Amino acid sequence: MSHLTDLDIANQVPMARIETIAAKVGIAAEHLSHYGKYKAKIDFTKGPQKEKGKLILVTAITPTPAGEGKTTTSVGLADALSAIGEEAILALREPSLGPVFGMKGGAAGGGYAQVVPMEDINLHFTGDFHAIGAAHNLLAAMLDNHIHHGNALSIDTRSIVWKRVVDMNDRQLRHIVSGLNGKSNGVPREDGYDITVASEIMAILCLATDLMDLKSRIAKIIVAYDVDGKPVTAADLKAEGAMTALLKEAIQPNLVQTLEQTPAIVHGGPFANIAHGCNSVIATKTALRYADYVVTEAGFGADLGAEKFLDIKCRVADLKPSAAVLVATIRALKMHGGVAKTDLASENLEAVVAGLPNLQRHLANLQDVYQLPVVVVLNKFPTDTEAEVDLVIDTCRQRGVEVILSDVWAKGSQGGIELARKVVELAQQPSQLTFAYDLYQSLEAKLTAIVQRVYRGKSIQLSPRARRQMKQLKALGYDHLPICMAKTQYSFSDNAQLIGAPEDFEVTIKALRLSAGAGFIVALTGDIMTMPGLPKVPAAETIDIDAQGQIIGLF
Repeated sequence: MSHLTDLDIANQVPMARIETIAAKVGIAAEHLSHYGKYKAKIDFTKGPQKEKGKLILVTAITPTPAGEGKTTTSVGLADALSAIGEEAILALREPSLGPVFGMKGGAAGGGYAQVVPMEDINLHFTGDFHAIGAAHNLLAAMLDNHIHHGNALSIDTRSIVWKRVVDMNDRQLRHIVSGLNGKSNGVPREDGYDITVASEIMAILCLATDLMDLKSRIAKIIVAYDVDGKPVTAADLKAEGAMTALLKEAIQPNLVQTLEQTPAIVHGGPFANIAHGCNSVIATKTALRYADYVVTEAGFGADLGAEKFLDIKCRVADLKPSAAVLVATIRALKMHGGVAKTDLASENLEAVVAGLPNLQRHLANLQDVYQLPVVVVLNKFPTDTEAEVDLVIDTCRQRGVEVILSDVWAKGSQGGIELARKVVELAQQPSQLTFAYDLYQSLEAKLTAIVQRVYRGKSIQLSPRARRQMKQLKALGYDHLPICMAKTQYSFSDNAQLIGAPEDFEVTIKALRLSAGAGFIVALTGDIMTMPGLPKVPAAETIDIDAQGQIIGLF
């Protein structure tokens, strides 16, 4: 079986019709809008409105090129919960086309723990991202059109903050000059593109509670400032109605299934290193209304995706996870211990010991900062030795945390039964979610709290630009908002080369970007970019399609 690709495996397993999947958790057929036989949107305004389920957060140690398997673990856990007789729904993000065609590949799990149809999910799916991009770019077009036709709002064209977006890694579009070739083609100015998953519209869609809340949030988007320094919003441009109309279907969560026919809601997809990194509030709350256990994940490590999931999403939506699952691999721990990817197959106890502080720091965050019951999951690899695994078990035992071995990639639900039982046990324990900072603190204090309490760094350094922006945000009354850190996923610090568990480092805040509609402030650190580029050999080079319409080479 090991020679089969994820796509091969997915294609071998028959899918159930989507109304059959919906019926498993009591979603009525008349509340579905079908996208073929195996995908549907759920009318979340219908059906039971009271939440009954327990929310399980899956997160991970700091990611490495060796891979950790967070999504695979999430899928396998949901399947395993179903296998032991629990009513479970999986709630995941949608993949962006940028990483699919770039370096990361797909994001639908792997092996025998996948969501399907994986080709659809990894490509256009139900068109949500296209709708988000269209709504975002409509606002950009209306902004420039307003300026072209007299600029009645006195917009300072040097203070426009609303870029355009495209769901593709395209470094050529990061910085451009637009509006050239004469007055009829607009006003010349410096401009640029972000990737769609970095759009504030994506964040708004994922934090909105219903269609009217979506519209209200869109109205608050700040696109520019006028000559007096006052914000100009989407509402000032009379754009919120048309933008919301474009998102009428996209706001409805998408229902699919796992290979073992566990219901899966896949909806929204903000990046975790440049946005808040979790699926939509609507998807999560819809799942909690229909299932006893909802398994969800947050992007990258517990310092990024989980921090934002807890400090932003859970705070805004009044969500309280009952337990957290921290995913690691022996291979990744060795990389954090200084071993090259090519040398991971040999037993190396010293490297495991050297890499364990990274795991311990993530554990401390979940236990001490956020007060969550937690279990550590080790994804099994054939090269793992008993001595290496015992080192991890002994280290976690000192924090009162159990380590479970998972083999869901190779065995599906049967490789996650022990994990499922442990999660059920943890979920029965009392848990109280606490946050890394209080909203009433100053912006500088909130930034410092994240760096010191979650990253365990020494301090922050504000660039002159960020300091000016901080004063402006306070003057405009936005300093009460939560923080969305835009930081490399490869380190606790803002330097991707500082792997493991670095100490005594300083995080430089380059700029602060207000997302008034989403309701948070983005802090840009280090070399983080909101428009990625393709690698030297992009995954797109190996993706193909045959005469029968069969996709080849997709993850």
